Amino acid sequence: MAEPAAPGTIAVVGGGIAGLAAAWELSGGADGPGPGSPRVVLLEGSGRLGGKLATERFGEREVDVGPDGFLGRRPEAAALCREAGLGDELVAIGGSGAAVWAGGRRRTLPGSLAMGVPTRFLPTARSRILGVGGSLRLLVDVLLPRRDVRGPLGDRAIGPLVANKLGHRVVDRLVDPMVGGIYAGGVDNMSAAAVYPLLLGIAQHPGGFMRALRRASAHAPGAGGAGDGEAGPPAFWSLRDGVGSLGPRLGEALGRRGVSVRTGCSVGRLERATSSPGWVLDTPQGPLTADAVVLAVPAGPAADLLSPLDAEVGALLRGIDYASVATVTLAYPAEGFPEDLVGTGLLVPVHSATPESLGAPGPYLVTACTYLGVKWPHCARPGERLVRASVGRFGDDRAMALDDGELVARVTAEVGVLLGVKTAPRAAMVRRWPDALPQYRVHHLLRVTGIEAAVRRFGGLAVAGAAYRGVGIPACVASGRAAAREVLSPEGPGADGPVP
Repeated sequence: MAEPAAPGTIAVVGGGIAGLAAAWELSGGADGPGPGSPRVVLLEGSGRLGGKLATERFGEREVDVGPDGFLGRRPEAAALCREAGLGDELVAIGGSGAAVWAGGRRRTLPGSLAMGVPTRFLPTARSRILGVGGSLRLLVDVLLPRRDVRGPLGDRAIGPLVANKLGHRVVDRLVDPMVGGIYAGGVDNMSAAAVYPLLLGIAQHPGGFMRALRRASAHAPGAGGAGDGEAGPPAFWSLRDGVGSLGPRLGEALGRRGVSVRTGCSVGRLERATSSPGWVLDTPQGPLTADAVVLAVPAGPAADLLSPLDAEVGALLRGIDYASVATVTLAYPAEGFPEDLVGTGLLVPVHSATPESLGAPGPYLVTACTYLGVKWPHCARPGERLVRASVGRFGDDRAMALDDGELVARVTAEVGVLLGVKTAPRAAMVRRWPDALPQYRVHHLLRVTGIEAAVRRFGGLAVAGAAYRGVGIPACVASGRAAAREVLSPEGPGADGPVP
């Protein structure tokens, strides 16, 4: 027999950051629960909260094995931390700058980049990242800007758009390593409208592309500009015990608010209730009846639940592909570790060929290295240097075919070349994330609009998470809270408009 619904019961399916944010908003948000607050039940299929926000014990510290920070220029995640009483645990990034692997060596990224796109010629040329040919092509945008003949379009691929204006080397050595690295995918078919909509507008500007981007970025602090000198919050935040601590801490705070948090409780089926306008969720603990549901799970599980109700929305959800990635954390003795590393990490362009000395032809497996002790000083320990290598991209599953020992050996060899490390690591830790990052292809937002419209027609149902309008932690927090407002709205789902 189904568990009866308390007045205004709302179920949140998924205990990742989007689901946790939805439950927080449903339970009163910044003001806390009130007399009219619904009963909230949070259902998470795994044994822990936080989803891809995770830490593991490594040596004498907790180290993030998922995201290790979140954007400071978007306020949603930091605001949620403060509302939950975690404001004193926010830690600002401890370093700045980075390098990219170009021409067989590390080269410092210029400060005049916006999401990897140059906004000034001279700093980019002086970095020598593009080489002579690439710098000359970049100079064309200053002297003879290329007119865009495509005309205004609702969406375009980031790679071809930037290449048409600034040349292919800008895309291969700057934009793809940075933007493609964030999404674990290539920019050749990545949606500008979903990822970097500012580019669509300035592509129609009659003057130079870099100049237009520089001016537009000055008025869009969340656009990812670098080196603009604006005062404000740190570029990135973490938490004293790691970003992965956010999941369990929010779970505790939700419990104090009266939210029923159930881990190890997956939802196998979602059906319309027969005796009320609500929903019945099939769980290992028995059926649960709810007046409304927020689905904060990846696109595949959402499709499994919604396809029996609407085959079209299920097909739209299944059309969102995911990339599998992994992190390999290495602890090196400080002695013999290079002292000339720049900033907080190194980006590795996807087409960078490995040297013959590695005995593994083809591009590097490593897509980025993060110097954890520099980026987050609370992770540093005397006599030790921490490096976290990221591997895996959409269409490149080589890392997934290796066992942990083979993966550590390959990554260690590559890090030795990329960073000039002459010693072996003292310890290594591997964390794999299958189907972790959704791919935002051209016209992704049209797909999302179709999904949201179909879900809205059900009534008492909303979706949230990284699959829709942003993969970063602040975007997922915004998605979860907006989905909660939709199902809370007295005017019905969708009254607050699409998820921001």
